[in-house]
Formats: sequence, structure tokens, C-alpha cells
Amino acid sequence: MNKILKEKILEALSSVLPITIIVLLLSISVAPMPTGTLLLFLTGAALLIVGMGFFSLGADVAMIPIGEGMGAAITKTRKLFIIILVGFLFGCAITVAEPGLQVLAGQVPSIPNMVLILTIALGVGIFLALAMARIILRISLAHILLVVYPVIFILSQLVPADFIGLAFDSGSIATGAITVPFILAIGVGVASVRGDKGAFDDSFGLVAMCVAGPVLAVLLLGVFYNPTAAEFGSVVLPVVATSQDVAKAFALGLPLYLKEVVLALSPIIIFFLIFQLIFRRFTRRQLLKISVGLVYTLIGLMLFLTGVNVGFLPAGHFLASELASNFKMLLIPLGFIIGYFIVIVEPSVHVLVNEVETITSGAVSQKAMKAGLSIGIGLSVCISMV
Repeated sequence: MNKILKEKILEALSSVLPITIIVLLLSISVAPMPTGTLLLFLTGAALLIVGMGFFSLGADVAMIPIGEGMGAAITKTRKLFIIILVGFLFGCAITVAEPGLQVLAGQVPSIPNMVLILTIALGVGIFLALAMARIILRISLAHILLVVYPVIFILSQLVPADFIGLAFDSGSIATGAITVPFILAIGVGVASVRGDKGAFDDSFGLVAMCVAGPVLAVLLLGVFYNPTAAEFGSVVLPVVATSQDVAKAFALGLPLYLKEVVLALSPIIIFFLIFQLIFRRFTRRQLLKISVGLVYTLIGLMLFLTGVNVGFLPAGHFLASELASNFKMLLIPLGFIIGYFIVIVEPSVHVLVNEVETITSGAVSQKAMKAGLSIGIGLSVCISMV
């Protein structure tokens, strides 16, 4: 296990190092960064590397086996109602557990947190249930998306302008560090029971459907709830001047994000325990291994979130402000470069590319997937800058 963890951390180092070098180059050239902010960033980068290593190992040992086991077990019942019900409940549970959802809800003061959280959770839950039913019933993913997205575009014309951005931002919750491993693994589990030639091809697309769910749900919220606006709140950044302030910022951040991750994982663990009591899917040895994996996941997410929010956020905010004020022409090329490299730092991307490579028996390599995702995100950031 220690050897595997070391490999995961080295893999994380290769992912985080490019973006770290870019920020350092910007700091010593066009946008000199305050010493305290730079120390926050470098410490955050170190936590990010270790956190990604732990999380990646935890996903392999616990999160993916849980998802695959649940998907296979409920599919074997051959009862569509049970498959849809469990898919809905599990989709809601993993969405509420996603740390990014709490952050998003907290940035929209005009909408009560619980209203937005439940709306997004229902969106993911409903569409995960539909996605599982799609695999069983062998319905084309393209046909479903051709129905869903025109509805989304029509609703976009009926809601306040602020709601459009909020709705599409909420779709990112389905691509978070907790949701992606479980959604992908459930799809593989369901497809493994079906067993025909096209089963594993149909296991792809669950995340695509689950992304559409929150977008549609939040747009519907905008139609019926209709507050005056869906404005985002300002980000509060720590003020640091000395290395002691840096240490204090991380000392305050670690227990805060530990609590957040414990609260996030609790619904999933409870749901899994209930599932295990009913289906008896896993042996004692497997349960012990999964328990260790969940601890790795907890440690990894705690370090990752602390590194991002305490270390990376102040540096990103400072650089964006400086470049937007003094070097506007650099924003577009830098946006592409940062977008290109930031993708491979995202934990869920590592899970996604690994699952795709495994399912396709190497036909679609991790390298090719990462390159495609990086180029796509880089171009998207460029367009956003324009």
C-alpha cells in the first residue's frame, strides 16, 4: 500500500508542478505576488500533491468498489423500480456529500442554502436514476440529450439572466471529486450484469446525464421560485504578512475542511452500510479494505480542499486582479495555458481517465484523454476571457 501511495503522490506531483511553475513565473515577472500570498500558494501546492495522492488511492480502494458493487447488486434484482429508486436516493446522497455544493450554495445569498442544495441534489438523483434505467433498457444516450438540452435552452429564455450562469455552474457539481468516482463505478457495475456486447459502451454517459440534471433543476427553480436575483457573494481572502500568519491560516483551515469532508462522506457511508445489510455484497476482508480506503479518501479530500481554498484561492484572486488591471492582452493566452494544466490537477479527472482506459482495455489511453480534456478546457477559458 505504501508503494502504491508513493506512486500516486508522484503522479500528483507531475500534475501540480506545471501550474505551480506557471504561477511562480508570473509572480517574478508581470505580477509580483506578496510574500505571504506566495507562501500560502506554495504550502497549498504541497498539500494539494499529498491530498491528491491519498484521494486517488482511496478512490481505487473504496469508492470505485462500492459504486461497482452497488450497481451490480441492484441490477441483479432485475426490478426496474428498485434500480430507479436506489439510483435516485444514491444520486441525492452523493450530491449532498459533494463539498463543492456547499461552496456554491454559500456564494448565492439571495437563495436559501438548503433550497439550492436540495434542488441540485434532486436534479442529480433523478437523472442518475434515468441514466441507470437507460443502460438497462438500452436507450440511446444521444436521443435523451437531444430532448433534454432543447428544454434547457427554452427554459434559459424564461428565467432571470443571473439564473442562467448559476444553472450551468451547478452542473459542475456532478463532476466533483466525490460524485464522479461513484457515478462512473455504478455505470460499470450495471453494465457488467447486462453482459452483452454493447453493455460497456452504454456505461459511458452517466456523468453527461447527471450534469444536465442540476442545470435543468436550477432553471426550473428560477421559473417557479423567481427571487429578485441570483447574485454571487464576494470571496473573503485571508490576510497574511508573515510565515506565522501562513501557519495560522492552514491551522484554521485543516479542521474546518476535515469537518466538511466528514459531513460530506457521512451520507455515503450510511447509505453503503444500509446497502450492505440488505444485499450482503462484500466480505469482511473487503469491508476492512474499503474502510481503510475511506480513511485515505477523507485525508486526501481534507488536504486537497485546504490546499485549494487556503493556498490556491488567494494566489488566483491576486493574479486575476493584477492581469485584468494591467495586462489584459495576456489574459487570453494565459487563460488557455492555465486551463490546459489545471484540468489534470482535478482529482475526478484522474478517476475518469483511469476508468475509461480500463473499460476500453487501453484503446483510449489516459494520455489521450488528458490531452483532449486539457485542450477543451483551455479553449473554454479563452472564450470566457473574451
